Amino acid sequence: KQQQMSDEILRSIGTSDIEIKKLKKKGDTHAKVLKLVIASGTTSFKGDESSLFIALAGMVPKKIGNGMAIKIAEMIGNRKFTGTNQIKEAATYLKKEKVTGEDVVDNVEAFEKATGVGIEVSNEEISKIIAEYMKDIDAQLAKGRPANKVGALFGKLSKNAGLKWADKKVTKTMFETALDNYWGEESEADLEAAKALKKKEKELAKKKKKEEAAKREKEKKSVRDTFETREMASAVNPPEVLEAHKKRTGGRILTRFPPEPNGFLHIGHAKAMNLSFGFAGEKGGDTYLRYDDTNPTKEEKKYFDAIVEMVEWLGFKPFKVTYSSDYFQDMYDLAEELIKKGLAYVDFSTKIEIKYQKEAKVNSPYRDTPVELNMRRFRDMKAGRYAEGECTLRCKIDMSHDNVNMRDFVAYRIMYVPHPRTADWCIYPTYDFTHCLCDSIEDITHSLCTLEFENRRESYYWLLEALNLYRPHVWEFSRLVVTTSLLSKRKINLLVKNGLVRDFDDPRLLTLAGLRRRGYTPESILNFCNDVGVSRKENITSVLRLEQSCRKDLDPKALRAFCVIKPIKITLSNYDAAVDGTSVTADNHPKDKSLGSRSLPLSNTVYISSRDFRLKDDKSYFGLAPNKAVGLRYGPVIFCDEVVTDESQQIVELKAHIVRDDENMEKPKGFIHWLSNDENGNAPATAEVRIYKCLFDYEKLGKSINEFLPNRDPEKLLKEVNSKSEIIHKNAFVDPLFADRKYREHYGHFQFERMGYFSVDPDTKVDDASSLVFNLTVSLKESK
Repeated sequence: KQQQMSDEILRSIGTSDIEIKKLKKKGDTHAKVLKLVIASGTTSFKGDESSLFIALAGMVPKKIGNGMAIKIAEMIGNRKFTGTNQIKEAATYLKKEKVTGEDVVDNVEAFEKATGVGIEVSNEEISKIIAEYMKDIDAQLAKGRPANKVGALFGKLSKNAGLKWADKKVTKTMFETALDNYWGEESEADLEAAKALKKKEKELAKKKKKEEAAKREKEKKSVRDTFETREMASAVNPPEVLEAHKKRTGGRILTRFPPEPNGFLHIGHAKAMNLSFGFAGEKGGDTYLRYDDTNPTKEEKKYFDAIVEMVEWLGFKPFKVTYSSDYFQDMYDLAEELIKKGLAYVDFSTKIEIKYQKEAKVNSPYRDTPVELNMRRFRDMKAGRYAEGECTLRCKIDMSHDNVNMRDFVAYRIMYVPHPRTADWCIYPTYDFTHCLCDSIEDITHSLCTLEFENRRESYYWLLEALNLYRPHVWEFSRLVVTTSLLSKRKINLLVKNGLVRDFDDPRLLTLAGLRRRGYTPESILNFCNDVGVSRKENITSVLRLEQSCRKDLDPKALRAFCVIKPIKITLSNYDAAVDGTSVTADNHPKDKSLGSRSLPLSNTVYISSRDFRLKDDKSYFGLAPNKAVGLRYGPVIFCDEVVTDESQQIVELKAHIVRDDENMEKPKGFIHWLSNDENGNAPATAEVRIYKCLFDYEKLGKSINEFLPNRDPEKLLKEVNSKSEIIHKNAFVDPLFADRKYREHYGHFQFERMGYFSVDPDTKVDDASSLVFNLTVSLKESK
């Protein structure tokens, strides 16, 4: 009832059903418009106020405070404001006068003057301005109707100062009439010429788009072919080191994907994998999957298992699966070699003291400890003779260096935590010590990582040069930052703990497990990564690009099916099995007949979605309404005769009849999805359908989906969560297609016609047809 009332209010100001639908998707704007219409104090509208109220709502509260918004709403109601240009001028005036919040203007007269209240531009004045304008553009108009775009011409005309307060609709009508008088009545030749021009413009746009795509692809390949970076003397391999490396590898390209097994992989990791595996594959090389397992306090078996599962799910096949811990002994021996060279020392400074030394560029008091003492102390560290945190091994580089990572970074720390793979260690190498050594030991040719590691490049090469080891080519690329995405393990845990998401595989998250559960395919994710490309420029990518990539991938291969959410029962009074049949045939894919068809039951009881019925009809609405016909997709045309309601006026049933040929009724504009009882009276199978929206209420925060990133503050983050990001429909009716077990397999993809792409959730018990659960993967593209 509330929804129907709000729709009626919006229709009273001239809002079309399509616009109402769009407004509802912008929940905050929808509520503002309703509030302002009610605040206007009138119910007698002319039906042309919709654009004014929507424009006003869009400026509240940033440009127009709540106090003045109410006043302006009243002025729309009493026809003092009749054009959106007045709303814009009002915002300009209020900004200049610093009228904000609940305040209202002191000088009403000045405000009304500034916003054109009471100013009327006569038709004679409009006509004169149009004539002058057409005289100025006579050379352009002389080219003929097909060569001119009326919309663009009117746009320039409307900027004329004399038309500032003129009624735009009147002005446009008069301008179009003047053009008709100039060119004469539109002829068949005009239509053909316009059609040809439009076709040519379309071809040129297509050609330009193709050229731009080719240019982007060339740039991507150029990046991959060169991976150009700033030159560093320490990065150059001595001839004998390079020769030995080539002998070991046979000149093969080798890359690596080195995740830490302390969390789940996400969309950013997909980009990194796509680059490392993709580049090596293009060059006939190989890629290691190397677990960077140097911190046993955070590593768990479930992460190791989940990582390899996602790597394989994306379709990548590692050349070898290795672990940093495979090289613990090698790295320990190299640490001793550094000590022997006087390039490492055991430091008893505390963590706070080391931080101070690095910031102040001062030496540790232990920096010049003799080599023999350092060696003994390091071996004592390994033997467990010091307490955890009592000392560290630091590389001896340059404490005055501009790069903080060159100020004697920590190479080893003590942790009395058993390693899950090699339990006999109590000292563990740091990332800075491990990363470059493992790359060198594995003969990695291209060490590709994200830009936050760029400042570690100098220490990377310093260590390899100091030990005269092979030096891989290092190249950093920008991280993949997708709007609305939350990738932090700590913050996801916070949402799980507060019951806001299920786990790391929640379909609303951009973890790879979450994307798979949502219904994204490996191809859609990798195509997205290729589309985004690789560069060193930091940027933010809209999640809408990811969604579009998914649509493009699923469209040709997702079988079509029907699903009816919130079903309304319809009894067909004249259904005759002998005439109408007990079933209809539906295509499994309208664009691919090779995917076959299916049989849909048809009886005297059918069900449609509640969204496809409305008590009050509208010319822009193509669904069912009283005394109106609609087509059932693949089935008959039906006509609604009666609406049956209960005591609370809720619709319980519709009574309709199948339209016969002798009724001479016009073909309906709308065809909707539906399901029916079978010939034995059995209702359709049911399923749980989960509809997903963005996890965060970005609109409430006044943000666009193309720019919104979740708050870094945990407390604020919790407040940003959209309480309606998951809507569960428990007893939706689903297509008989799912009676076949093979269509109930987890992660199967389907398009529920007129709804979106859906995937079978793992909560489904494959052998139990009554346990079906579907997740909305991505909605269908909005029709214009």
